Amino acid sequence: MGGTSVAAGRRVTRFLASHHRDVTCVVADVEFDFLDDIGETLLAQSASSDEMDRFDEDEDHRDTVEENRTFWDNQHQLLQTSICRTSSLESRIRHATKEALQEIQSAETVCGCGRQMAVTSCRNCLMREVSWRLQKAGYNSAICKTKWRSSPDIPSGEHNFLDVIDSTKKGKVRVIVELNFRGEFEMARGSEDYNRLVRRLPEVFVGKVERLSNLIKILCMGAKRCMKEKKMHMGPWRKHRYMQAKWLGPCERNTSTASLSVGYSERILPMAKPRPKASMLTVDLLEKLPNMHCNAVEVV
Repeated sequence: MGGTSVAAGRRVTRFLASHHRDVTCVVADVEFDFLDDIGETLLAQSASSDEMDRFDEDEDHRDTVEENRTFWDNQHQLLQTSICRTSSLESRIRHATKEALQEIQSAETVCGCGRQMAVTSCRNCLMREVSWRLQKAGYNSAICKTKWRSSPDIPSGEHNFLDVIDSTKKGKVRVIVELNFRGEFEMARGSEDYNRLVRRLPEVFVGKVERLSNLIKILCMGAKRCMKEKKMHMGPWRKHRYMQAKWLGPCERNTSTASLSVGYSERILPMAKPRPKASMLTVDLLEKLPNMHCNAVEVV
């Protein structure tokens, strides 16, 4: 009787253990299926989120491209407007400056430095020569020198250029003459948009202070946008305040061109062919022997 009870207890225990395993497997299967469903949902949501991020990035990129295009188009229009507007006084001085430069080039003028005058070489000598010719044409021309100290924003520097002061009934009008205007804004790493803007500048600028101030602002804004697009640091010598100091700051004005008349510059004239020289011996022989043909030898 006792053995029968023990055997029955063992069968009950095995049944309960087997039933527990089945229940556990069922619960585990349900749990894993539930986790799989959650994982697929999260993956789908993640993929959808990535697509939205890419869409937002594309939208931002398109907005940036359109914004940049609008900016450069506006800068070109402003530049063209500033260049085209001109007064009769500016036109006369511009014409006189152009004639002076053409005369210097055609005459192959050289300076005390021994080099031919050009915009890219011997700048000081070229400015003196142009200023002298403008004075001969009746203009109150001078060489101006600006000099400024360093500040937290810009370094110190100095710059030379020409100006013409014209007196009218309304007062004095100042016209700036810069012989290398385009070169002052060129950048080795400039973007194509910025370089196209610079290429539209005149090589020689002749204009009033107000016109020059507008052009400086346009080009400096372009330089700033260029550096931002290329994610590069903008040099302090490219900043608006630095470029303003070059032409619009306090300056020393020198109207003297006395050095030109004492050999500072000289004009090369066509060399005359040297006349054949005869020595005294040759002359003496020819006088004594008029009928004799001979070859004269020059004795130096």
